[in-house]
Amino acid sequence: MAGEGGRGRRRSQRSRMSSSSSYSSPAAAAEKTACVTGASGYIASWIVKLLLARGYAVRATVRDPDDGEKTAHLRAMDGAGDRLRLFRADLLEEGSFDAVVGGCHCVFHTASPVLPNAKDPQAELIDPALKGTLNVLGSCKRGSVGRVVLTSSMAAVRVTGRARTPDVVVDETWFSSPELCRKDQRWYALSKTLAEEAAWTFSKDHGLDLVTINPGWVIGPLLQPKLNIGAEAIMKLIDGTPTYPNLTNEWVNVRDVAMAHVLAYEVPSAKGRYCVAERVAHYSELVKIIQDTYSSIPVPDKCADDKPSVPKFQMSKDRIKSLGIELTPLETSIMETVYSLKENGFVSF
Repeated sequence: MAGEGGRGRRRSQRSRMSSSSSYSSPAAAAEKTACVTGASGYIASWIVKLLLARGYAVRATVRDPDDGEKTAHLRAMDGAGDRLRLFRADLLEEGSFDAVVGGCHCVFHTASPVLPNAKDPQAELIDPALKGTLNVLGSCKRGSVGRVVLTSSMAAVRVTGRARTPDVVVDETWFSSPELCRKDQRWYALSKTLAEEAAWTFSKDHGLDLVTINPGWVIGPLLQPKLNIGAEAIMKLIDGTPTYPNLTNEWVNVRDVAMAHVLAYEVPSAKGRYCVAERVAHYSELVKIIQDTYSSIPVPDKCADDKPSVPKFQMSKDRIKSLGIELTPLETSIMETVYSLKENGFVSF
């Protein structure tokens, strides 16, 4: 458990989230312009698609706009020809986002590495997440951006040392402990926790209007050609892998996560954090859903260990539903993921 200093810091974070600078509804803007960082990623691609469908002009940052393989799906989206521009930007280069975010009504900062087996966590995960977030926020301050929506994670929520049992409800007041993340070498969780902490401090100090979206494990249809970690977790349940992990996770559809981001901008009263998960489920439940839906697909028939199943817990949905979102049932999300994996050639059956 974190000591008194950790509890004090989390109280301070909660007070930071209650502050909100002036905000204008996008409906009042003559032209809605949004920036999406890391636009070729899984969640970001869906945000871009949704923004274009809603009539926004979108400025999208990617590592290399000329990489046709990684950007073709963005350029092919409806509305992209007229209202999508791709920009090169580097998370670790201060000021590299200035020209992109200037004049934007909202910035969706999703760019952050997801590397479960990073060899150098500081360089590969923590620096890009933390320094990248501060660089983007610095550009937003200089560019007088109306609102910033930051893609955080349940990884920045759940690592507290508190028990997660069936009678426990996890909500937006939970903050992961950097000390525990370091102790347990949970480097991705540390990167997201430090980045979100820094974002709340920066927004308070500089009067930025910040909202964070904290999704669980994200699954659903893929737009980008690269396999993401959530879809890969489902793939390993249908590709012949003999066992399933003894893990319990929060699961959510990627389209719901994208919509949560957009509504976090469009709803004037939106503020603070929004945890996004339709259901908390053990991997054994996912296996059963796949088996019941696709009887011809062989699925793992045993757990990876013989320990008691990691218990489930409850997730509060009050805040995310207050934005007007109806979360997609887990069964639908899994079916969509399986279908998308097949359509994109990652599995065959």
